[in-house]
Amino acid sequence: MHEKESGLLDGSIHTFVLRSGRLTEAQRRAIEKFGSKYIVPFAETFLDLNSLFPEKRPLVLEIGFGMGQATWQIAQARAQFNYLGIEVYTSGVGRLIIDLERHELKNVRIIQHDAIKVLKNMIPPESLAGIHVFYPDPWPKKRHHKRRLMQDAVVALMAEKLGADGYLYFVTDIEEYASFAKASLGSCTALKNRFDGYAPHQLWRPETKFENHAKNSGRGTFELFYIKG
Repeated sequence: MHEKESGLLDGSIHTFVLRSGRLTEAQRRAIEKFGSKYIVPFAETFLDLNSLFPEKRPLVLEIGFGMGQATWQIAQARAQFNYLGIEVYTSGVGRLIIDLERHELKNVRIIQHDAIKVLKNMIPPESLAGIHVFYPDPWPKKRHHKRRLMQDAVVALMAEKLGADGYLYFVTDIEEYASFAKASLGSCTALKNRFDGYAPHQLWRPETKFENHAKNSGRGTFELFYIKG
């Protein structure tokens, strides 16, 4: 294992930099009033997944949901799954809680913590039906590549948490990062590419404001869809 990958796993290197983002009054109120309903505290013990949701359904994990636009829309349209979203930024957590309440969605829970620590400590092996990684920070400068989420060791950890026939769905607007992620996914013998090269857009994944902005800026969308098995 390369030093950069072991750094991600042991917590000495992070895939994010916490910034003091502005929290709106609505987001603050949503967290105060409804946070206990949706937010799962971080703990260094495996979750009892059956106790998290009102109904037992296959679980999909989303890493870095941003403002949660795709999260709640997918949860609403594909209600046959439960969803556990991970995000470090409080503004995104607050925004998603607002939308979960507005649309009365009961199949989403949130953990506000480092995703790799959550994967290592809280997600039981072979417990996930899917993992979503939509538009992670590309860390474009070469000296920052060690911060990228899609390293070989992290992909192997994700694969360990997927059940049989579970999927890993990755999307980026940076072609170089897509190639980087494809190499890491290809290095994991437990995962198989569902398509020949890049995947077509999965129609159930909504296009967000971020994605529309990327397209308007002339950037393409690169998608990867891998299956365990």
